[in-house]
Amino acid sequence: MKRGRKINEANNSSSEETAEKESKRHKITDEKNVVVQSPDWANLLQDIILQIFQYLPLLDRAHASQVCRSWNQVFHMPDLWRCFEFELNQPATSYLRATHPELIKQIIKRHSNHLQYVSFKVVDSSKESAEAACDILSQLVNCSLKTLGLISTARPSFMDLPKSHFISALTVVFVNSKSLSSLKIDDTPVDDPSLKVLVANNSDTLKLLKMSSCPHVSPAGILCVADQCHGLRELALNYHLLSDELLLALSSEKHVRLEHLRIDVVSENPGQTQFHTIQKSSWDAFFKHSPKVNLVMYFFLYEEEFDPFFRYEIPVTHLYFGRSVSKDVLGRVGMTCPRLVELVVCANGLRPLDEELIRIAERCKYLSAVGLGECEVSCSAFVEFVKMCGGRLSQLSIMEEVLIPDQKYSLEQIHWEVSKHLGRVWFPDMMPTW
Repeated sequence: MKRGRKINEANNSSSEETAEKESKRHKITDEKNVVVQSPDWANLLQDIILQIFQYLPLLDRAHASQVCRSWNQVFHMPDLWRCFEFELNQPATSYLRATHPELIKQIIKRHSNHLQYVSFKVVDSSKESAEAACDILSQLVNCSLKTLGLISTARPSFMDLPKSHFISALTVVFVNSKSLSSLKIDDTPVDDPSLKVLVANNSDTLKLLKMSSCPHVSPAGILCVADQCHGLRELALNYHLLSDELLLALSSEKHVRLEHLRIDVVSENPGQTQFHTIQKSSWDAFFKHSPKVNLVMYFFLYEEEFDPFFRYEIPVTHLYFGRSVSKDVLGRVGMTCPRLVELVVCANGLRPLDEELIRIAERCKYLSAVGLGECEVSCSAFVEFVKMCGGRLSQLSIMEEVLIPDQKYSLEQIHWEVSKHLGRVWFPDMMPTW
């Protein structure tokens, strides 16, 4: 009986092993017969492809459009062409990549009516590239731009063009757009008549206008813009265009509160530029109307040309001195700029600015960013300045050679002392960061 039982158990075990081996054999066969299907990229939803294309550089997007008909259709969808930057240069004189001429032709032919946010970057700052930008502008007759920017990266190449050629091209955009809200045309030969065309067609929509270094525009021309464009919120211009009448126009009841006003005060030749004075009452009216305005002033003057400035309180918030500025002027800044938020002094001279910095710390209660370059401050005065300003100094960029060791602090000690008052680790800069 026992022997028979063992034989049965052995037979059962053998049968189970055979069944298991057979099962594995069928499983392996089935796995070999499985066909893994690759994803059908051509049938992806166009909305998904569109989202992907929006993250691709233009050249990669163009290459991807050649994969299949569906992707090519997405490549030409209007949503991809609302925002575009034309990069222009001459291949013979620049190694930088430019927008391909054939692509420019295709954009003008198929997508000019889709363009809304457009900029032209003249990469090599050549006259030929600026002319190419004007040629493209003159062909945008079917577009309705919302923003337009003309950018010369190295030098103002648009100023090399014949004025009539530039104005003719720009007027095409002004006339056809009807809804232009942002216009950046620094360093261009735009003039008063072309600004009148801008106002006649876009006065209800214009909110931002940047036109520093436009020598053909007069105070009357910019005043026309302020009088008619009541929705203007940001404005950048040269000081020679600023007038009492302009500030009062920006302060009228019809005009919205200005958010940002940038003024470039520039002198090319010492002693040859006469700067007018803006009345305190005009500044007061302007500040009363726009109490939260950011008033930014860039000064590129010689020391003897500062006499008309900082004689009474003005609502300036950001001050940049690109050339040497005297101790007297910085002392007046501390007395006349109570709203000052940021101060950058690139150069001063060899006389320490101890008293001037202390006065600025006392009077300018909103000061939160300071940059000092080629000037001198004693370590003790600098520590006192930081102590008075406290933790509100979110940006403190001071060149190491600015700080002069004295009996109280050495350069090694000032790092720890300033860090203590700022509430964070601080070191002097080896190179300017502004």
